[in-house]
Amino acid sequence: MKLVMYNNYQLGLLQDGGVINLSESLSDVNAPTPQDLVNAVIADFEGTFRGRIEEIASKGQPIPLDQVHLRSPLPRPGKILCMAANYLENGALPEPKPINGFLKSPESVIGEGETVVLPTVHEAPVFHHEAELGVVIGKEAVDVSAADWEQYVFGYVNFNDVSARGLHPNSFLWMKSHDTFGPLGPWLVTADEVEDAHNLQVRLWINGQIRQDYNTNDMAYKLPETIEWLSSIVKLEPGDLIATGTNHQGLGPIQNGDIMEMEIDGLGRITVNVKDELNREWHRGVDTDIADWVAGRSSEPPAWARR
Repeated sequence: MKLVMYNNYQLGLLQDGGVINLSESLSDVNAPTPQDLVNAVIADFEGTFRGRIEEIASKGQPIPLDQVHLRSPLPRPGKILCMAANYLENGALPEPKPINGFLKSPESVIGEGETVVLPTVHEAPVFHHEAELGVVIGKEAVDVSAADWEQYVFGYVNFNDVSARGLHPNSFLWMKSHDTFGPLGPWLVTADEVEDAHNLQVRLWINGQIRQDYNTNDMAYKLPETIEWLSSIVKLEPGDLIATGTNHQGLGPIQNGDIMEMEIDGLGRITVNVKDELNREWHRGVDTDIADWVAGRSSEPPAWARR
């Protein structure tokens, strides 16, 4: 199934090129916020909501996509846990770097057609896109064994970990958690529709020009290890999001007026805009300095990393 949030944060099902309203199946759900509604459906999906949704879908009439306003399918995840340096850079790295991660603000999330706003308060040397596979947790997870990882995954989604570089030598908060720095969507795909999460092509375009184009089979710590490690540190709950990291080959600057599109096999395509009131300009295209540095082809870090 492909679940969406649309218009005034109604829950819907993507089917036959349109959206079926699922409100009829959710009338008994006590959900103060849109995210609470999504979490409730995720937490009891197999026991209650899959059957209800299938029944409504069998008789519902889809609303054409061009007649709805898609929102992020996770309006405000309880936690966004991001893996850091979690790719082997197309085999350039002979072994994984030490496992690492960080928290990103849930307030950073935006959805289809919305705008990444580059902050003017802090003068970043450059802003980058980072296309990533997002993994949505399906049930409470504490000290999960790597062998059992699939039991805790509800589904998958496109996620873009927008980053401000060079604001601080070691602060992920400054780099990652600005409002609008987490484009997510356009829909949430249940795990049964993804044959192999470790063999998905991830692509990102800026103004129609391909930037990132890599496969999740290059992931250093795959989902069994990732979920085992994260759940040993913090309790994972339904609706939490794990961003699995990015392959840095293909990263490049984003700037005022850019149109940014991202697509992962089977997960749809999300398109967002970029706005910068200062109208700062950087070179167009790939940042080869960060690509070479992360892949170990250069011992000299980019200028922004030496600040």
